[in-house]
Amino acid sequence: MIVGFNIGFLEVSIVDVLDIGLVSFLLFQVYSLMRGSVAVRIFVGFLSLYLIYLVVRAAEMELLSAILGQFMGVGVIAAIILFQQEIRKFLLLLGKTTSFNSENGFLSNLPWKKRKKGDEFNITPLIEASKSLGGTNTGALIVLSKGSELKFYAESGDLIDAIVSKRLLISIFNKTSPLHDGAVIIHKGRISAARCVLPVTEKDVPAQFGLRHKAAIGMSEATDTVILIVSEETGQLSVARNGTIYHNLSNQEIRSKINDYLAEDNKKKNKENRKESAEQEIVQ
Repeated sequence: MIVGFNIGFLEVSIVDVLDIGLVSFLLFQVYSLMRGSVAVRIFVGFLSLYLIYLVVRAAEMELLSAILGQFMGVGVIAAIILFQQEIRKFLLLLGKTTSFNSENGFLSNLPWKKRKKGDEFNITPLIEASKSLGGTNTGALIVLSKGSELKFYAESGDLIDAIVSKRLLISIFNKTSPLHDGAVIIHKGRISAARCVLPVTEKDVPAQFGLRHKAAIGMSEATDTVILIVSEETGQLSVARNGTIYHNLSNQEIRSKINDYLAEDNKKKNKENRKESAEQEIVQ
């Protein structure tokens, strides 16, 4: 084993440094995932108990080490039960970011993965509808997805499959409509479903945010989507993306947020094309 340096009587190798770095990064990611929820305190408690177990075992305290060892064995099952929501969220996040699921991944060049020109849609009816709904203090929750069809969430409501229009959105979220309670899912310019149930975040959010905002944050944590929220109390417009909510936005800011989300793939493609062109010039 290659020795990197010595600390007293300890021989620290490059592999040891890499191991410690990877574990630290993993613990930081787990903490970031659970930050703001009650589960972070349980996680810190488990971590502290495990560190005590390592110290006791290194000190060769056989009785205490045996007791803590038995507890740690059962603690794995207890951790799975206690952290089932966080584990599910972590797997959803992993599936969202993996190249197998990404439209820009190495499977994106397959014929059935090609993006059609008709996939882009005009967001003006969406902006106008949200403006009208906010003016009448009509609550609304709209999910925009450029990749996944979100079948799991769409099937929790009523399937529609209609072109996005201002009048249709206003009709859906009308307080007397049977479809107003829940979220509308829009996929590639078409309304897939209405009255859909979204996952609620477990983070601590300000008291000014209601169930719609919590559901929007939870949906943005679990999926690669952008969610538009119209507050029923104030009529203010908000956008949720990647677990972050942007509150009290103007119509122009809403348009900018949505356009940035929809244009991400094009920006990545243009960056890759510029990189390839630069490499070709160097070769020539």
